[in-house]
Amino acid sequence: MTETRFRSILLTPAQSEGARVMSICNACRYCEGYCAVFPAMERRLDFHAADLDYLANLCHHCGACYRACQYAPPHAFAVNVPRALASIRGESYAHYAWPAGFGRLYARQGAAMAFALTLALSIVFFVANALVGSTATAQAAGFYAVIPHGVMVTIFGSVFGFSLCAMAVSAWRFWKELPVAAQPGAGRDAFDAILRLRHLDGGGEGCAQGGEAPGAARRHLHHAVFHGFLLCLASTSVATLYHYGFGWQAPYPVLSVPVVLGTVGGVLMTLGAAGLLWMRLRRDPRLGDPRQFPMDVGFVGLLLWVAVSGLVLLALRETPAMRFWLIAHLAGVLAFFLLMPYSKFVHGIYRSLAVLKHAREQRTPNPFGLAEG
Repeated sequence: MTETRFRSILLTPAQSEGARVMSICNACRYCEGYCAVFPAMERRLDFHAADLDYLANLCHHCGACYRACQYAPPHAFAVNVPRALASIRGESYAHYAWPAGFGRLYARQGAAMAFALTLALSIVFFVANALVGSTATAQAAGFYAVIPHGVMVTIFGSVFGFSLCAMAVSAWRFWKELPVAAQPGAGRDAFDAILRLRHLDGGGEGCAQGGEAPGAARRHLHHAVFHGFLLCLASTSVATLYHYGFGWQAPYPVLSVPVVLGTVGGVLMTLGAAGLLWMRLRRDPRLGDPRQFPMDVGFVGLLLWVAVSGLVLLALRETPAMRFWLIAHLAGVLAFFLLMPYSKFVHGIYRSLAVLKHAREQRTPNPFGLAEG
């Protein structure tokens, strides 16, 4: 892939294809009511690298435009908007990542890296636990006899802090290439679109899977993963308050606030991630970039492992199997933290920023005086 510091002028092959496709779409405009990409496209006559990164991350990959396009393959124009924008989107993850080398590595070997990192961390935790001579079970001393609280906080806090820093740098690098003045009400519009996944409705029909009729399943599954993740984050936050504010140590009662939040969140994440993984394995390959298959499967698979291992740990926390499942779950969580800045997790950040830019643009006049859909 060609990369230069003059990226705002020179395009990669994927971006060149995206610019070609967008130019054809800009002349046709049949799909302008399907999602936010087409009104944003109509504000541009030329497509530079930053514009294409913006449009690619604004795309929610519903596939509606491909189903409707009269110029899709086997037509000579070979217009495939979902694949063109997916290819650009994948490049943008690596381009804006910090440090950049990690993003390129995960993009090529996402599934293998997620599996290998989780396995390696599990082995390290098991060996470390064996060396300190712990024979703890849940009945004897609880979670912190397996991995001391101070060690857990140091390791996970450091990794999570680095990941937040890396994602903040990546987000800033992406956002600074999207200059548009703030507009009253744009933030509210963007927040509503992000929270409701408004642009995943495919113009009202839902997302395409291939030969099947489009539907809302993909949108619902994304909601399940998103809200499940938020509930698990809330569970961890409440548990932190319990530990430092009240001196209460885990594990907590089944009906306590952190356990209830974590259980509901884990179930939602399990259902959502399993459904998305199943849909990704069955989705029409014409609707995406085959090169991103390892990244997609690695990220969703790791999410699924974190959710399932957490639920199993909850069920077996008062048995001798607790030690195994605690280490397996924490290894998955730590692998997830390490890979967050370089996995599909950042796709949600870039997409949210693109939606915010779009909301601002929509509140300003079209620079070409053209009507927008």
